[in-house]
Amino acid sequence: MSDLLRMTGMYSGIDTESIVTQMVSAKSKKVENLKNEQTKLEWKQNVWQDLNSKIYSLYSGTLSKLRLTGSYSKKSTISSDTTKATVVASSSAVNGTQTLKVNQLAKAGYLTGAKLQQKKTTEKDKDGNETTKDVNWTGSDKVSEINSNLAGQKISITVGTGADAKTTDIEITSDMTITKFTNQLKEAGVNVSFDETNQRFFISATGTGSAKEFSISASSSSTLESLGLDPNGTYANGSQCTRIDAQDAEIELNGATFTSDSNTFSINGLTINALGVTDQEISIVTSTDYDGIYNTIKDFISEYNELINEIDKLYNADSARDYDVLSDDEKESMTDEEIEKWEDKIKGSLLRKDGNLYSVMNSLTSTMPGGYYKNNLTDKQKKDMTASEIEQWYKENGGKKLYLSDFGIKTKSYFECEDNEHHAYHIDGDEDDEYAATKEDKLKAAIAADPEGTAEFFASLCKEMYNKLDETMGKTTTYSSIYKVYNDKQLKSDYESYTKKIKEAEEELSDYEDKWYNKFAAMEKALSKLQSNTNAVTSMLGN
Repeated sequence: MSDLLRMTGMYSGIDTESIVTQMVSAKSKKVENLKNEQTKLEWKQNVWQDLNSKIYSLYSGTLSKLRLTGSYSKKSTISSDTTKATVVASSSAVNGTQTLKVNQLAKAGYLTGAKLQQKKTTEKDKDGNETTKDVNWTGSDKVSEINSNLAGQKISITVGTGADAKTTDIEITSDMTITKFTNQLKEAGVNVSFDETNQRFFISATGTGSAKEFSISASSSSTLESLGLDPNGTYANGSQCTRIDAQDAEIELNGATFTSDSNTFSINGLTINALGVTDQEISIVTSTDYDGIYNTIKDFISEYNELINEIDKLYNADSARDYDVLSDDEKESMTDEEIEKWEDKIKGSLLRKDGNLYSVMNSLTSTMPGGYYKNNLTDKQKKDMTASEIEQWYKENGGKKLYLSDFGIKTKSYFECEDNEHHAYHIDGDEDDEYAATKEDKLKAAIAADPEGTAEFFASLCKEMYNKLDETMGKTTTYSSIYKVYNDKQLKSDYESYTKKIKEAEEELSDYEDKWYNKFAAMEKALSKLQSNTNAVTSMLGN
């Protein structure tokens, strides 16, 4: 429909635009409602995506790790002289005291070149008199200018030892610059630089230890000396070329000797970083890290609380039934803060009483109280036993199921809880928790008394929670993708369906508007014709 046909009535005097707008308002409202519902659906997808990432992080990270008892095996090691060696213990390290001597540290091969003879240049003064001046060599100068005999000579770089040794030959050409020369040395496998200030070459191995050692030789004895790279050479300027040979680090642990091409050793669960040679033996003491076990459990409880509180908040949100998506006109009369607050109210209510959310919440909350034996059977053992045999085994090897409350980990009573914190747990004695700080610390006592048994209980709890989430996250369905706890496929399909419905509704609206504009255009045309006829008759009668 052209804009001409949509002009208000010229002959009728009727406000066509206003009338048509009112007549199509119902269909316009339908389009608006569909767009609003699609916007809400998009917001719902975003809320789910954010929450799902947190649930997946708990599932694939914390729970996946803590369902294994080894994740609670924390060890700490103290060195009697941390200036000579530091030690980190893994879970496999053996508790006890051991002796350590550092006999030598690993070194990298290093060659400091002698200072080169300065470059001679001739300058003329204003009277044409020539004077000779000494200037420094730069990277753009040619190597052959240092000594004309260097052109055509070869230098060989050997990196590594034994069967792994690699030799590279470098020919000094007449046009080779110092920079190009150093680059070719680097390509041969060593670190090289030319210090223009000190006029020296510096060459070093790319790492410590004899396996990365390097050596330099040349086609003639004078070649290396001309470049300041012969430690046995004699230099007229009095400077020297010095060489440090590479060496492996060597330590003695409990009398046994170990070598390494670096100053770090990994031996029987210990990572030893040698820092200095010792005059006498030092001691390293390994013990169970009770605080490490406690913090592992505390971090798990904190992550669980943060997640379950958010789930509770979303599930128990107040209804936003009276809040519609704001139109552009409505936003014009509101501040950014008011708009954000209005939209957050809608977004916060989108998962209210959601069935999928309840399922996840139930998986988490039903697992947390615990109810696991201190000593536990493996899945392989259970497979070959009857239910009565399993029950009998537990009676003989632990007898009593333990719960989180036995470790001083409990929720608050209903009337003590803040809104949406009824499923959050508190650790008695936790100094960071005002509610529980003054209570008896049962968890630390349990860890100190039986770290293995405590680890087994929490591993069983985390394994059960992991398995429940795995039932939802570990498979794909018609409505959801793998590692999703909500119907992401269905939401995507619904969003695409709204796009189709909106397009159809907009086309229907446009057709309906065109219908009425056509009718009013026809009426204007008829009035125009009538007016023309009337004018003609009037004109005739007047004549």
